[in-house]
Amino acid sequence: MIPVDENVLVSAVEKVSGSVVNIASVRMMHDQLFRVFPVEGVGSGVIIDSDGHILTNNHVIDDAERLKVTLADGRVLRGRVVGSDETTDLAVIKVEADAPLPVAQLGDSAALKAGQIVIAIGNPFGLTGGPAVTAGIVSSLDRSIQTRTGVLELIQTDAAINPGNSGGPLVNTKGEVVAINTANMPYAQGIGFAVPVNTAKEILKELVERGKVSRPWIGIASVKVTPKVARYYGLSAEGALVAGVEPYSPADDAGLRRGDVIEQVDGERIEEPSQIAGAVKKKKVNDTVTVTVNRYGRQFQVGVQVDERP
Repeated sequence: MIPVDENVLVSAVEKVSGSVVNIASVRMMHDQLFRVFPVEGVGSGVIIDSDGHILTNNHVIDDAERLKVTLADGRVLRGRVVGSDETTDLAVIKVEADAPLPVAQLGDSAALKAGQIVIAIGNPFGLTGGPAVTAGIVSSLDRSIQTRTGVLELIQTDAAINPGNSGGPLVNTKGEVVAINTANMPYAQGIGFAVPVNTAKEILKELVERGKVSRPWIGIASVKVTPKVARYYGLSAEGALVAGVEPYSPADDAGLRRGDVIEQVDGERIEEPSQIAGAVKKKKVNDTVTVTVNRYGRQFQVGVQVDERP
């Protein structure tokens, strides 16, 4: 049982539920005989401005031929993709409406605390009758989930998130959107994940204006030099061991090799590979990052010009 006045929950839901939409996507699939047939998927989204922009998950709209958006009042509109970002699993679509649309208020996910009450609103399983509501608490604020494109920092909640809830908002008791529900673990009960709304705020402008997000990149994969790794490879240096260099990447152009140990980036000592990614993330495309490398006991510095992630 959630220890809070139910009127607070009701008020929060009423404040945001009008801006929650159902998104039906049609994808064209091929069977074993290469015949094409349509497959419909369902998800949710939340209206974020009066121009009709809707924030949702990338996997809800990815590869969709058509998007049908059903508003909370029952109106059905055609949606089009404005921008998408596979790395954060976020996307923005747009609808054209004759009348003003209800807009949700975006909160501050940095102010969230573990144990805080949150409410998930969405359209589980694409059921009719408007958005459904579940409530729970913030279980964890810093869950790192490995995805195909990298590591995604997510909020974990025990508010029930079911298929179709993806893209819907996770809100606080003030009715502010604090995250976008993105996934649930099918083999565990009471575990759901959501992308912090501050992550969305960082990229919304780029998604709307450019349709994609420009990310700085140097093109290496690295692992931490643990005592075990150091013994195995005969390393005396501490830092991050370069496990792979992408061909024709900035790191490749700068002469970095597999087996190099990165000890510092811009003068900051490196203990974890994530520190390299963090340092590069702060740069802009065409900026230079100074890397201190230990190659078989010989230490030197090299400048790597940051490029846009392909």
